Amino acid sequence: MLGRTANGVFWMARYLERAENTARLLEAGFRMALTRDLAASQDEWRSVITTVGATQAYEAVHGADYAGDKVWNFLLRDKANPGSVLAMIEGARTNARAVRTALTREVWEAVNESWMALKDALARPVREAVLGDVLAAIRRQMTLVRGAMDGTMLRNEIHNFTRIGTFIERADNTARILDVKYYVLLPSVAWVGSSLDNVQWESVLRSLAGERSYRWLNAGKMDPRGIAQFLILDQRFPRSLAFCIDKLRSNLFGLAHEYGHETGAHELLRGLGTRFHQSSIETILDGGLHEFITEFIACNQQVAQAIEQDYRFYA
Repeated sequence: MLGRTANGVFWMARYLERAENTARLLEAGFRMALTRDLAASQDEWRSVITTVGATQAYEAVHGADYAGDKVWNFLLRDKANPGSVLAMIEGARTNARAVRTALTREVWEAVNESWMALKDALARPVREAVLGDVLAAIRRQMTLVRGAMDGTMLRNEIHNFTRIGTFIERADNTARILDVKYYVLLPSVAWVGSSLDNVQWESVLRSLAGERSYRWLNAGKMDPRGIAQFLILDQRFPRSLAFCIDKLRSNLFGLAHEYGHETGAHELLRGLGTRFHQSSIETILDGGLHEFITEFIACNQQVAQAIEQDYRFYA
């Protein structure tokens, strides 16, 4: 496999996952903003921008005005935002087209059709009345692409790279949402454990598509410690940090098995996996959730960079 093929499928998967994550985050922010007064709703929208790491880019365009329509249009379609959903879908299609011969027909058609559908949906500024429909369309199109991948691709190095790209991006998204929870969403640490705190934790679950799964496992009880454990350590939930790390390890192992050697990314990920297996939610919270998440994000980025540097080993 050529290095450029590995790069193409890796980034195709990352862009698709990032687009879906942004849509889910916007949906959660929209739900929360509808229940708050104007000042509080702007805080919610500011937290969405902070989570995706777009504060500087956003304020360069809109200043300190965090009105909902400005935020969601910036994240969905603004040409000044290279991380918009529209830009991510276009980036995914560009990469898919570059490696089209490495993809099944079904995967290419799903990516291309998603790009055409969402390009049309985002051709004009999105009004509040149709925001829910647009976000649902984004989630639906990403699900169609993922279904085509799972249902038609050989379980070979190309599939491994798509999965690695997906879970690198998903782990980063989950970690950032958890980190922003305590440092942006709450007015101060004095609110921890309050009714507002519980509502914010529920919004975190919604943005990660985990609310119903968590309620099934916990009889509907909204417990901040339990939610943190669910999102960090529960290997049954496909967006938890532990689940993402486990899948990254298995797909990197698949590459090592196929090519007969490991690379630097394997060692980095092995160390990160060991850290998770030795951690409990008590030790994580006692040591500081922010510190744990910050370290995790840095390690996840190091793994991603190592994988990109290692493309030459899979030629």
